[in-house]
Amino acid sequence: MHPRVETRNRLAGPVFVMLFASALISGCMVGPDYHRPSVEMPKSFHYEEKGARNTADTLWWQKFDDPVLDHLIGEALAGNKSIKAAEASVEQAEGVLIQTRAPLFPQAGYSGDAVRARQSKGELGALSAFVPNPANSFQLLGGASWEIDLWGRIRRLGEAARANLLATDEARRGVILSLVASVASSYLQLRGLDEQLEIAKRTLASYGKSVKLFELQYAHGQVSMMTVEQARSQYETVEATIPQIESQIVETQNAICVLLGRNPGPVKRGKPLSGISIPEVPAGLPSELLERRPDLVRAEQELIGANAQIGAAKALYFPTISLTAALGVQSSQLSELFQGPARMWSYSGSFTGPIFTAGAIWGQVKQAKALRREALENYKNAIISAFSDVENALVSRRKLCEQLEAQEKLVVALRNYDRLAWMQYNGGYTSYLTVLTAEEQLFPAELTCAQIRASVFAAVVNIYKAMGGGWVNRADKLTAQPCCPK
Repeated sequence: MHPRVETRNRLAGPVFVMLFASALISGCMVGPDYHRPSVEMPKSFHYEEKGARNTADTLWWQKFDDPVLDHLIGEALAGNKSIKAAEASVEQAEGVLIQTRAPLFPQAGYSGDAVRARQSKGELGALSAFVPNPANSFQLLGGASWEIDLWGRIRRLGEAARANLLATDEARRGVILSLVASVASSYLQLRGLDEQLEIAKRTLASYGKSVKLFELQYAHGQVSMMTVEQARSQYETVEATIPQIESQIVETQNAICVLLGRNPGPVKRGKPLSGISIPEVPAGLPSELLERRPDLVRAEQELIGANAQIGAAKALYFPTISLTAALGVQSSQLSELFQGPARMWSYSGSFTGPIFTAGAIWGQVKQAKALRREALENYKNAIISAFSDVENALVSRRKLCEQLEAQEKLVVALRNYDRLAWMQYNGGYTSYLTVLTAEEQLFPAELTCAQIRASVFAAVVNIYKAMGGGWVNRADKLTAQPCCPK
């Protein structure tokens, strides 16, 4: 035979195998490809501020202009335990993705064994005199196997694992979003409680002076004991309120410490509420929430993963094709193990497929389709809930501002009422009961005004939380930085 012809014949087999393997690798994937479902969305938010600005990508908490708040958020991003746990979950999902995609590539391994065995001479019969007994056997093998992903089962599983990884990472980003909002809201609530405590202590001191004055007047017969006891009842009412506020302050401080990732203890204060600036209300469109909010991105990734699982289940209907190969040495003498005659090799291809499974594969496909429908409805529900969150945050902020304006007017009116009541009482035109009525209304009104003022700040925080935005990515970078010095 001509040398060129012989060479072509020798290469024809390997070339054919390579072409066949390439054709298998480029095979199609069964199952539906993912397309984002169409969702009915409003064109705009009903209660969005007319002067709202596009500030969703800024570090909005810095707009409060309180360095202590900035420090607390930085400390929380660096030390919060929930973020650390979420980061570990992302690493787990990444490991699952690597493990799931591994069968796309050939798997190689090795094995070795050494055996010394004695057989029964009765089984050897006439050959017992010629066959070594006991006998040694030494073997060292290297092998490789490869499952050809012709129908895309492994690729679909990898697609699902990748979606799970992205969903887990979005869950981590959701933790960051909630953490920043919680620290800001808790700190503003703490400053509101501080203002209430200041009001209560100031009122208690004022009432204490009145009690001492009336006790002195009673001693000189100018007022009755009823007037003294009325003043004392006012004093005791306010005094009983102070421990309640102090308890709420300690509980809020401890909640902030948990968010910061440290043991319970006092929290440093910055500016009072009256000195804190209110950030601008962010602007945004409903459609932007699909990319901004981590929970919506996570829900979509879960839908993508469920969609990929359908293809992985359907691929079980088709045969599995595998290639295996082995190369090694085997000898009865350890000294001859690496000599030419000891060499051995093998390669093979195989395929297996289902004929009758009593509905096992059909059940998996049905389950995968149902999971996809569930993920789809969860995704749609998450979008609707997100729209509701934004609308609620916007209307809450607007109505709280209106309520605060009305409450401040009420406080001014009650202060005038209290002043006039004291003037009439000191002039002898009315009883102390009129003063008592005025002061009993003024104190709770001032406390309510402080509560509403803190709620207005918290409402702005909730708007940024509900709208999401690029600020989450910027906050994410702060999680890798060391905690700010105290």
